[in-house]
Amino acid sequence: MPLRVDMCMFVSGVLLCSFSGVLSGFSSVTDQQHTVSLSGKWSLSNSNGSLSLPAEVPGCVHSALQQQGFIQDPYFRFNDVSYRWIAFDNWTYTTTFNLCVFCINRSKQKVLLVFDGVDTVASIQLNGVSVGKTDNMFRRYDLSVRDLLTDGDNVLKVSFSSPVLYASERRKAHSAYRVPPECPPDVQKGECHVNFIRKEQSSFSWDWGPSFPTMGLWKGVRLEAFDVLQLIQVSSVPLYSTVSQWRVQVQLLVDAVQTTNGQITLSIPELDSEQTVQTKFLSGKTKNSFTLHINTSSQVKQWWPNGHGDQPFYQLTENNSGEGFKVYFRTVELVQEPVVGSPGLSFYFRINGKPIFLKGSNWIPAHSFQDQVSPAVNLLQSAVDANMNALRVWGGGVYEQDLFYSICDEMGIMVWQDFMFACAMYPTEDDFIQTVREEVSQQVQRLKSHPSVIIWSGNNENEAALATDWFSIPVSQRPLYRKDYVTLYVNNVRAIVREEDESRPFLVSSPTNGAESEQEGWVAANPYDPLYGDTHFYSYFLDCWDWRTFPRTRFASEYGFQSWPSFSTLQPVSIKADWSYNSSFSSHRQHHENGNQQMLLQAALHFNLPNATDPLKRFTDTLYITQVTQAQCVKTQTEFYRRSQSEIIEGKGRTMGALYWQLNDIWQAPSWSSIEFGGKWKMLHYFAQSFFAAVLPVAFEDDDALLIYAISDLSHDLKLRVSAYSWADLDPVCTLKSDLLLVPGGSAAAIFKQPVAALLAGCGRCTRLTCLLTFHLEDSSGQQGPTNHHFLSSPKDAQGLQKPNITDATGYTVTLHSASVAPFVWLDVGNVPGRFSSNGFLMVSRNMTVGFEAWRPTSVAELSRSLTVTSLADVY
Repeated sequence: MPLRVDMCMFVSGVLLCSFSGVLSGFSSVTDQQHTVSLSGKWSLSNSNGSLSLPAEVPGCVHSALQQQGFIQDPYFRFNDVSYRWIAFDNWTYTTTFNLCVFCINRSKQKVLLVFDGVDTVASIQLNGVSVGKTDNMFRRYDLSVRDLLTDGDNVLKVSFSSPVLYASERRKAHSAYRVPPECPPDVQKGECHVNFIRKEQSSFSWDWGPSFPTMGLWKGVRLEAFDVLQLIQVSSVPLYSTVSQWRVQVQLLVDAVQTTNGQITLSIPELDSEQTVQTKFLSGKTKNSFTLHINTSSQVKQWWPNGHGDQPFYQLTENNSGEGFKVYFRTVELVQEPVVGSPGLSFYFRINGKPIFLKGSNWIPAHSFQDQVSPAVNLLQSAVDANMNALRVWGGGVYEQDLFYSICDEMGIMVWQDFMFACAMYPTEDDFIQTVREEVSQQVQRLKSHPSVIIWSGNNENEAALATDWFSIPVSQRPLYRKDYVTLYVNNVRAIVREEDESRPFLVSSPTNGAESEQEGWVAANPYDPLYGDTHFYSYFLDCWDWRTFPRTRFASEYGFQSWPSFSTLQPVSIKADWSYNSSFSSHRQHHENGNQQMLLQAALHFNLPNATDPLKRFTDTLYITQVTQAQCVKTQTEFYRRSQSEIIEGKGRTMGALYWQLNDIWQAPSWSSIEFGGKWKMLHYFAQSFFAAVLPVAFEDDDALLIYAISDLSHDLKLRVSAYSWADLDPVCTLKSDLLLVPGGSAAAIFKQPVAALLAGCGRCTRLTCLLTFHLEDSSGQQGPTNHHFLSSPKDAQGLQKPNITDATGYTVTLHSASVAPFVWLDVGNVPGRFSSNGFLMVSRNMTVGFEAWRPTSVAELSRSLTVTSLADVY
């Protein structure tokens, strides 16, 4: 029986593989590994036995209770608070399995009971005997059980302790000094001391999500039996040498019953490369390494991010079996070097030697209950469809499922991978450190096989929390917390990552000053310094239409504004009494302090707030205006970052990344997301499709002059066309053109500059209040990229803005007709899942056709009944 390889990939020029099965094909190996899944139907009961029910594995207690009718939808109205009792009880999962049914030969020399994911604190019994304990949601647990198995029925019990009470007990045991924060803000309605338990941090609540401290077997359970050895995992640390040669260091993680000799032959026929290795596997768990050299005469096709090339792969063959597996090649560097005209350092990613501007967002858990997460295909496809090339997997959620990273590989989405620590200090007792070490080692071994993962980051915002004193730590105690910080993230997390995977960069935190933070002892005086590293920036009271309010940073890894989801998303989890912006439901759903008021204050700077007498219309109009405001705010900020990539002004600039907060939602509530829970695109996501386009014109005003920059990911000869429109008319008042300009790939260049007064005077009938501008870029073949717009005044001050009297034809294609300029035209088909080819747009033509892509079977009749069309003037 030959070695079986499940997955192999190249990352950073390194072959990274995940193997399963048994290493046979060796003279000393005569038997194969036998694996039996124990997932499926189990039974579940609470501590006093008053509840007993069937439960699926993988799964969790909340899902089982809902599926069996013991509770309603946990997301309905106020159920997150009503169902708090679930997380305060203890629960036991039980299953009975028969070895004869599974055809397991108990004579195998070793049998392991493997748990891929236990959430979180549990004791495990097999046939009444304790075989292990768990305390970390992010670890795999292997338990040796051979001598406890019987030929007949075997009873397996996993008894879970309340994660809330466990975290509280751990906090009490840590009596020497506090480890803040003690509890989340009251507005989050969450649980305390989540930093004392290694589980999804946001499960105790966050400012965009509910508190559902889950329990359960959230990943698979199985038995693995073998006589000689099992290959747990294969990965590799690749190197791309200065003589342009790929050298692949392959690492095998093996569990051997006894010392075993063997031979492995790996080859990539298309690259004319083959390597045969004689090796000795020592007794117990060991790491074994060998090197595969790639033929220097071969031209290796490389993996590229979305928008910069394809994602080609090769077939890796293990010669004993003849099986082939995908292999990817690419290199990644994080460049931090002196910048001409600036006292700081650069901060950008170079993929395959090419500087790449990261365009994307931040990923949070897609559901409070991981067993209910549908495949990530839709959300990731939506990211690609919005011209994104990167996502940051945020450090307060979970390390995502394998499928997530495989899809990112295939779609060319770069992944900034945080480790799961967020917005807190953490304890550093020996047992906590030890479980973290195992967690980090396992996750790096699992994920480093993916070319999409381009960086590891130790935590989310913990350097900033310590440096800027989020938790009011007395000055005399700060050295203690700094020591704990270095112990956890530098001496342990960083050390393990560097040992396991030197093919990618590692940052200790985000935001951070990167190399400068290291020089300052890992905690910089100001981790938000725009001259170094990455920044997070939020401001809800300053005018978001004014680009001067934003930091001209090297890399923007978090920024954003809230909005509410659409009415069709809220309706299934609410009742009529909830359909008001000032209802108890609306207040309950908002987990960010004063968030609902902040949205209206920001909207009121540029828009008239809805004032319909009909309560439901006023509510839906308000939902709409929050989405308009969010879209316009994030558009302005993102365009500022994209046009700053080629400039240094007062030492600041050369921005090389814009990852707004956040891509997706965990439930139906107001948040910073651009995609609602369930997958529906907000107006922001349609805007992202334009502001992340490969070719984009961006306008802004400075010293009463209008400037327009041409931005291009790839080299183009471009010229600009600008049109001025009266709010009351659909014929342009005037049109201006620029000369042809070469815009190198990965740059932003000024293509137009003119005083606003002179521009308006040249148009004749235009003033700031009566006109607006549209503009686009062209090359010899026609328009390149989207048409953009620039408002010369706030829409609330615009003279001539009127209800456009839009009419529409129904069906999969919607044809709109308008008699006047219509800003922020929004098409909605209620609860029919899908997306429009364009939405939230500025309509400056009499006729426009928009397509609809349905994500489930529907009909023209259903779409016709559901379709509504709204523009800005309709909500006044």
